[in-house]
Amino acid sequence: MNNTPPSIAVAIPCYQEEQTIQKVVTDFRRELPQARIIVFDNNCTDRTAEIARSAGAEVVREKRQGKGYVVATIFATVDVDILVLVDGDDTYSAVAVHALIEPLLKGDADSTVAARLSLYEGKAFRRFHIVGNQTICGVVNWIFGCRITDIFSGYRAFTREAMHGIPVTAAGFDVETELTMQALYRGFVLKEIEAPYGERPSGSSSKLKTIPDGVRVLVRLAAMFRTYKPLTFFGGVALVCLFFALAAGALPILDYIQNQYVYHVPLALLAAALVILSFLNGAVGIILSSLNHRLRELERITLVQAKKRPPS
Repeated sequence: MNNTPPSIAVAIPCYQEEQTIQKVVTDFRRELPQARIIVFDNNCTDRTAEIARSAGAEVVREKRQGKGYVVATIFATVDVDILVLVDGDDTYSAVAVHALIEPLLKGDADSTVAARLSLYEGKAFRRFHIVGNQTICGVVNWIFGCRITDIFSGYRAFTREAMHGIPVTAAGFDVETELTMQALYRGFVLKEIEAPYGERPSGSSSKLKTIPDGVRVLVRLAAMFRTYKPLTFFGGVALVCLFFALAAGALPILDYIQNQYVYHVPLALLAAALVILSFLNGAVGIILSSLNHRLRELERITLVQAKKRPPS
């Protein structure tokens, strides 16, 4: 029996966080003294990297600009049993890390998320952010049949298996949406832990841009819905096309029933085109869904074989 304690790392993506990074590193070092604390410098031009090193953290530079790129590098380079991912803005409580990693240590979950919507300070969220979060959560819950309450949380933890099994393709702040959807799609057990969320300290500013990043999240959501639930996506398009085909074809059909002649020829042509589109979309959905199923099988076989392969 292996009694070696699991290795843990706290990875902190940072861009211009000189006001807060020292406290974040110090707080997590206090809570997890055995863990590696790694600050990922995403082209900071202030003293973030310098202050992080002086606080005792490892510093790794990610030259590609964007949080998604940073998370992809973290997953690819940090070799630990448990990974904690947290923003460097001092809005998340380091004390909550024990509750965050407990389900992973017990084997009850593959990934955990610090849900913030019940324990937040008055101005922690900007206007419309809570409504936007709840709206996106509603869509994701409908797609995957789950009960996610905070899809945009930047405070998460992952097992080694989850890190290796979740591909990261997002470039920016839509990465949290992708992390949640990829985990759900691939059958990982995702648990939410309630954790406090504070306001940014004075002198620190958010890098999140409400409208551009909100649009990016919606585009990411639609793209992942199309990719990972193709039967639902293209089947829905097929039903919409069929509905409009029936609406457009009502008058031509009535013409033929009453007069044995079609007077509304353009509507008849439109209805025929929509029926063809409907069947094409339905066929595409069925084919892509079958391909997705087979790809998931191959992916799981590859992961199992990788686990069994002896270390070099």
